[in-house]
Amino acid sequence: MEGKELFLMVEAISNEKNISQEDVLESLEEALAVATKKRNNIDAHVEIDRKTGEFNTFRQWMVIDDGENFVDDDGTEFDTELHIHAKDANGVAVDDFVREPMETEAFGRIAAQIVKQVIIQKVREAEREVIVEDYTKRVGEVIMVTVKRVDRGNAYVDMGGVDGMISKFDLIPNESVRKNDRLRAYIKEVKSSPRGAQIFLSRTVPEMMVELFEMEVPEISEGVIEIMGCARDPGLRSKLAVKAKDKRLDPIGSCIGMRGARVQAVSNELNGERVDIILWDEDPAQFVINAMAPAEVSAIVVDEDKSSMDIAVEDDQLALAIGRGGQNIKLASRLTDWKLNVMSVGEADDKQAEENQKTSEKLAEKLGVDSEVAGVLIDEGFGSIDEVADADASSLEGIEEFDTSMVEELQERASDAQLVQALGDAESSEVLMSVEGVSEDLAQALIESDIATVDDLAELSIDELLDIQVMDTEVASAVIMTARENEGWFD
Repeated sequence: MEGKELFLMVEAISNEKNISQEDVLESLEEALAVATKKRNNIDAHVEIDRKTGEFNTFRQWMVIDDGENFVDDDGTEFDTELHIHAKDANGVAVDDFVREPMETEAFGRIAAQIVKQVIIQKVREAEREVIVEDYTKRVGEVIMVTVKRVDRGNAYVDMGGVDGMISKFDLIPNESVRKNDRLRAYIKEVKSSPRGAQIFLSRTVPEMMVELFEMEVPEISEGVIEIMGCARDPGLRSKLAVKAKDKRLDPIGSCIGMRGARVQAVSNELNGERVDIILWDEDPAQFVINAMAPAEVSAIVVDEDKSSMDIAVEDDQLALAIGRGGQNIKLASRLTDWKLNVMSVGEADDKQAEENQKTSEKLAEKLGVDSEVAGVLIDEGFGSIDEVADADASSLEGIEEFDTSMVEELQERASDAQLVQALGDAESSEVLMSVEGVSEDLAQALIESDIATVDDLAELSIDELLDIQVMDTEVASAVIMTARENEGWFD
């Protein structure tokens, strides 16, 4: 084959398979080397001149260390036809090759078949790498696909000459998907395997809804409106938090569109999934109130240490706040990244009264006063010995029932209680930290929750420990099991 014909063939393969001409030439070189090896039982190397198309064939020997009991990666022992010791290699480095030119042979039918197979294999590998590289850059895009077949709940799709898969876990539940259906999907992951490029898509991830709104709402794609979060119950309901960079713009109205056209277009693409558009707020409590829509929140109590909020609603709003199967509260919790507890106003009042009672009893005990005095302190905003001890005396004297001598006595008792508590906390912290897995921060959190001994820790359930401090469930389980073992539960 002359050089011109060779380059025309290489160009044709390159254009057809969408791979570089250099990759095609390298594949051809390797194929010819393999055929030469099989025919002559030697190691060979082939080079194609990139200007003339001329073939240059070399016999080669791999350089190995002198006196080494050598076995190569294929399990082949030292062979003078394949290997050469460094002392005989004229300075060529170990693991490199000594090469001698040899005549390029004309190949017969079998050798030509070997060349063809190697080229096909290499071209497929190069083609796969191109696909993987291309689609790896496109992870996060929403594209239109055509369903080729459905097998065991998984949908195998055509993405325009490239195959992909939507697993049954990434299809919207109860969605009817049939051969030749056209639908949109989110490129989730791309892998390279011996069988080719594997592209995994999804229709259930929250990111897909975000991408669909960017496609439907120009203000989002232009950056005027920003999507701050999304939570989905695929095919049923979802919540999308948005904010406008320009205060004059209504972000909710823009996402809904004229007569609901924009949000309806997204809903139709997701098998009728209902979408609640929520106004994002930098104040976490207000954001949670917005996220609880359509339920109206009457009161909210924030516990920043536990990243949780207690939400009180009127009795007629309770079912709406929780939602069918807990759907509304679950989505609001995911969207805001807060643990949310919904209760009626009556239940919230009872809980608050119970907590006030506990706080009153604890304060009364530490200060050595009756519950009435402790109640007055709590009503005036002094709910702990620290707040009493550190308060300005004049603010306490301003309480109608208190005089100067009483304030001095209360603050002295509070300071003494602080010292006793600090000593007790230090001792308890040391005891708790003797349990493997209990850090200083966790020990402090346990003490603040009145868990002062290893026995107290052993009595906790996993959920109770997770309420005290956020951690991995397996870590919480290990800490409790270690505490129980230390207390001799399993002896």
